[in-house]
Amino acid sequence: MTERLRFLPAGSDAFLVELDDLETTLTLLDRLLADRPEGIVELVPAARTVMVRFDPHVTDRVRLAALICAIELDQRTSRVGDSIEIPVAYDGEDLADVAEILGCSVEEVIRRHAEATYTVAFTGFAPGFAYMTSNDPDFDVPRRKSPRVRIPAGSVALGGKFGGIYPSDSPGGWQLIGRTPLKMWDTNRPRAALLAPGDRVRFRNIANDPVVPRAALPEPQAVRPSAGLVVTRADRPALFQDLGRPGRVDQGVSESGALDRSSLVEANLCVGNPRNAAALEIAFGGFAFKADRPATLAVTGACAPLVIRTADGRTVAAPFHRPFALDAGDELVLGLPPEGMRSYIALRGGFAVEGVLGSAATDTLAKIGPAPIAAGDVLVPANAPAAAVDPFRRTLKALPRAGDTVTLNVVLGPRTDWFTHKGVETLTAQAWQVTAESNRVGMRLAGAEPLERRDTAELPSEGTALGAIQVPHSGQPVVFLADHPLTGGYPVIGVVARHHLDLAGQIPIGANIRFNVVAAFDPLVRETNR
Repeated sequence: MTERLRFLPAGSDAFLVELDDLETTLTLLDRLLADRPEGIVELVPAARTVMVRFDPHVTDRVRLAALICAIELDQRTSRVGDSIEIPVAYDGEDLADVAEILGCSVEEVIRRHAEATYTVAFTGFAPGFAYMTSNDPDFDVPRRKSPRVRIPAGSVALGGKFGGIYPSDSPGGWQLIGRTPLKMWDTNRPRAALLAPGDRVRFRNIANDPVVPRAALPEPQAVRPSAGLVVTRADRPALFQDLGRPGRVDQGVSESGALDRSSLVEANLCVGNPRNAAALEIAFGGFAFKADRPATLAVTGACAPLVIRTADGRTVAAPFHRPFALDAGDELVLGLPPEGMRSYIALRGGFAVEGVLGSAATDTLAKIGPAPIAAGDVLVPANAPAAAVDPFRRTLKALPRAGDTVTLNVVLGPRTDWFTHKGVETLTAQAWQVTAESNRVGMRLAGAEPLERRDTAELPSEGTALGAIQVPHSGQPVVFLADHPLTGGYPVIGVVARHHLDLAGQIPIGANIRFNVVAAFDPLVRETNR
């Protein structure tokens, strides 16, 4: 038996292994998990691909490709999980469309869906989202041509040959057929995700067998601290961020963390904190807090004007990118930065903030981590041990302003061959403006000429890297940032090089981006005889 493996570049430190089918893909995943080659950092499985992220200081794509080609895939993986019943109210907006696609009545769609057995193949997209295969082979439904901006949590949906349940309110392009009251993701459970790979799922029609759910216990009310740094202004919610939560792919959780990681580290080093201590990420300034005790702080990243309003009514300028002190009663005010987008505030001794899954990072897509910070909130110092402060820090680099044109280096792939020659040329030939719809999930770009696709077929969901340039049907690209989904169903034409990711996180709305290709699309194709 001959199997064809394609190794497709996905940025500076990742690649996709493309296989023939889902069964072979999951077999490869399990073999890699059981005996992980040195240098592999993360594995993201999908319908026909496994994304391999590696440490380039330890290994490289060619070496790992050779190791993967030597893996025996003849004996397929047998996965055993739990049997789970999920109640469904079949009232989805797309039921009639699904029935038309399948050539049957709405009642027949409901009956067949409830009689089928679904198996969780892999997780991704968002925490708690499980891609499930059905033993009814006729359930093959294309995604919607126009994705919805918001799909309610608990929505039961079909996309391609997969079924899924949206764990939280999010955008999505799958066909909605119903909804369930069960929570797919709950960090208060021992296993936060209700569904895990290998689980068998049966759907129960609530209309046929209604069951009144037990009353849910009231959510514990957070105790508001009475002492600390009182937030007096927050034009936009501030976020706690650290270096993220790597290694949680098996739960559908991306790394997240600070968009400008080097600036967060620099802020912490300024005040003697560990590099990964939680700090505040402030977008476009407009933030202030008042101290009730002496405190040492530093602000890095976007160079917002810093003013200290003292308790006795004086106004004093505070240094940027250097440690400085506040006395009790002083208020620190951040103005609008003239360049860059995100500033980072570190407090000597750190902030007392409760982490989730080993990190204090706020993931805005997955809705994991501390709540956004608003005016009136109180930030409590942790008073953790800190090292000596070195006031002489590295030289500041200029950050982009609105209207500037920023060059980002790009590694082509993994799906460059889904675009015409003209489409690939368009990527680098014109400037792309950063639109107001941009956020921590991704920068939405607009160009005079859209990227022209060669292949308009449905792309099975596959892993997406930080910095991926994903291209929906509109041809207007999106650059994925820290809170991007783990998997996506639109082709990725290229990935921003690792050394330009911090810069990408500082590009403001209204700036322009030009992409510079530093690595051509160079797939490795290997045929192995089994």
